[in-house]
Amino acid sequence: METVIRNANLADGQRGVDVAIDGGRITAIGRALPLKGAHEIDAGGDLLSAPFVDAHFHMDATLSYGLPRVNASGTLLEGIALWGELKPDLTQQALVERALQYCDWAAARGLLAIRSHVDICDDRLLAVEALLEVKRQVAPYLDLQLVAFPQDGVLRSPTALANLKRAIGMGVDVVGGIPHFERSMADGAESVRILCEFAAERGLMVDMHCDESDDPMSRHIETLAYHSHRLGLHGRVAGSHLTSMHSMDNYYVSKLLPLIREAGVAAIANPLINITLQGRHDSYPKRRGMTRVPELLAAGIDVAFGHDCVMDPWYSLGSGDMLEVAHMGLHVAQMTGQDAMRACYQAVTAAPARILGLSGYGVAVGCHADLVLLDAADPVEAIRLRAARRLVMRRGRVIAESPRAQARLNLPGRPQTVDFRLDLPREIHDN
Repeated sequence: METVIRNANLADGQRGVDVAIDGGRITAIGRALPLKGAHEIDAGGDLLSAPFVDAHFHMDATLSYGLPRVNASGTLLEGIALWGELKPDLTQQALVERALQYCDWAAARGLLAIRSHVDICDDRLLAVEALLEVKRQVAPYLDLQLVAFPQDGVLRSPTALANLKRAIGMGVDVVGGIPHFERSMADGAESVRILCEFAAERGLMVDMHCDESDDPMSRHIETLAYHSHRLGLHGRVAGSHLTSMHSMDNYYVSKLLPLIREAGVAAIANPLINITLQGRHDSYPKRRGMTRVPELLAAGIDVAFGHDCVMDPWYSLGSGDMLEVAHMGLHVAQMTGQDAMRACYQAVTAAPARILGLSGYGVAVGCHADLVLLDAADPVEAIRLRAARRLVMRRGRVIAESPRAQARLNLPGRPQTVDFRLDLPREIHDN
């Protein structure tokens, strides 16, 4: 049966439009669409958006917080050590159960596409097998893209390269790496070359943890851009984290940004985790650590925000809410202008969809009817409120619903229902 969502606002600024859906795809967008007999949903002037997309996550570690112990220092290196302690005790069943629980959280939040790195340094490849099974189970409602991630270093760990190739052969989608964790800068650069050449040979995408450090001399993003350009990998490569860029010399960055743009390399920042883990060796002033998002955007480079971690050895919080990620990114990058705030919304929707190569994504005729109706009038208000997801739709079928966020106040002489929405003047919406 045909469905029409009426009186919706769209992220591109269109207001009060109808969106018609049939056969799991969007068939028409316009005002007062003449559809008789269709199932009608009243958006009531709320924001109808394409679903959220997380370009960087670790689903093999999610919901494992406290196993085998809590990260007492809160540092990246202790988190990596903790993960190493936990790996021998992992079971495929536990991995699958935790990942499926997280995917339920994600779907309820309107997060319907995730790129997850999966550690391949365990010779059993238990996590790979587990997440491939999760990918199969969640396929009807969530796109899960997997990255073969050599957590211990593809050269530093003796079997990592062979394991990475095995994982790709099993069905993992993307080649990963972590050059700054190799034993030397030279080894890091060599790992980038090896992994990019392997990806080019197999026709695969690349997504590397790159320069996740406060060291301004950690410059593997330059090497990644060089090999991406040399091998013709334009549009297929992402550098994740890039936190050392926060500490780099401005003159060097002025040379680096055009190289990244020329190579077609995307950047993925992880605001919640970058701001938590970076600057740990500083007293005061303390560096924020997140990469240079406004400068990357101004250079014409695709920038996405990732959640990275939820309740795992590196981060004890999180709930799969990409609006929380955008909210933190907005603050850390000081992106408080109207266009800048909308760019932060794009960083958890359209930009990561491009980076992942999702087909049929968006709110346009012919796109999949994968949609989220938010309790907000526009993207800026959605970020401000971390808006409730009134409904989440996958291929035209409603898979999750939530009530509007309101509160009943019983104040002396002023009983009322409080709505946290604020109807701003039209010129602000259109600015």
